[in-house]
Amino acid sequence: MFAAILALTATAGFAQTAAERELARKVDQLADELAKVKVQLKQMQDQSKAAPVPATVPAADVAAAPSSPSGPATVLFSYGEINYNRPTKATENTEVDVRRFVLGFQHRFDPNNKVVTELEVEHAVSSASDPGEVEVEQAYVEHALNPTWSARGGLFLIPLGLLNEKHEPTAYYGVERNFVETAIIPTTWREGGLQFVGNFENGFTLQTGISTGFDLNKWDATSTEGAESPLGSIHQELALAKGRDLSVFGALNWRGVPGLQLGGGLFTGGATQGQAITNSRVTLWDLHARWTPGRWDLAALYARGSISKTAELNTTLVGNPTLIPKSFDGWYAQAAYKLWMHNDYVLSPFVRWEQFNTARSFADLGVGLTPDAAPTERVITVGANFQVTPGIVLKADVQRFRENDDANRFDLGLGWSF
Repeated sequence: MFAAILALTATAGFAQTAAERELARKVDQLADELAKVKVQLKQMQDQSKAAPVPATVPAADVAAAPSSPSGPATVLFSYGEINYNRPTKATENTEVDVRRFVLGFQHRFDPNNKVVTELEVEHAVSSASDPGEVEVEQAYVEHALNPTWSARGGLFLIPLGLLNEKHEPTAYYGVERNFVETAIIPTTWREGGLQFVGNFENGFTLQTGISTGFDLNKWDATSTEGAESPLGSIHQELALAKGRDLSVFGALNWRGVPGLQLGGGLFTGGATQGQAITNSRVTLWDLHARWTPGRWDLAALYARGSISKTAELNTTLVGNPTLIPKSFDGWYAQAAYKLWMHNDYVLSPFVRWEQFNTARSFADLGVGLTPDAAPTERVITVGANFQVTPGIVLKADVQRFRENDDANRFDLGLGWSF
């Protein structure tokens, strides 16, 4: 009997110890999971602090935001910038300019349908005797097909590069937009057509569609405009745009990791519109990346364009200073750092290195007739963005050009976006 009691006691003690061990194991497991959650939360907080300078929702994000039944039916947004450019070797050419002033609105008819418009004024005054322009930058209707896909119809920005769709002054570093996304990708570049946008749970965004394209009949060989930006000189902006030759485009971006964006895009289509001696095609593509670990903001982009059958087109233009290039390209790398933050104030110094060539090559026209490729311009920009409050930014930078050092300059800027 005594032996049996001892055996039962020992068995009960062993069972209690096993239960305690199991409980301890579960506590350890919960502690590990809690530690992982804390690490993930810390990473998300760091990524939030390291987000690009603008803390408000940029105007382009307002336009691109999905319809929300809980928000107001009509949302007004705007951005603008006033810039000061002082060439260091020709101070008599110093300029102060209302570079652009934009007003736009989004109106939601119902949870599945909205319209987005933007009206832009450049250089403050637009008239026959002034340099300004008034432009419709966006005007499209968007319809949500399902929770993943939506369709846009009208005038919209082409999804290439990092700036073309998000180009507010609070969204980029430097007083002026970078040269690669100005001379190679003609930001802000828009076309009219139909676009499908898919946002997937794995972080991928796919945009594709069919649209109007470029018009090579607009090429002015007597002007330097084509040498400054080949595609910027022949885009149509849906102003009585020739539509015989349509183009197709696609862009894929991945944002599966907080703070990281990897992507690229392609645009291609006919550009002679049946009015030239040959059918020529314009193709433009880019690869880009942006990463914001901690206080850092790192970005890089490469873009390349080509125009086919330029030999036939240039035959009638020989003798003029600006023939149509066969290819053009450029790239940049940029690093910014949030050096100082206090309340809403954020000081972010940055440095950017870029190389671009608006006439990398020409088609062979024969000995003595084929133009030489243009030299590759290299520009370093050093400066800082100072966020006064989310949506308002002051900027200053210095730009040094390796090829054309007469263009060296000092810039100041004031920008806003809401």
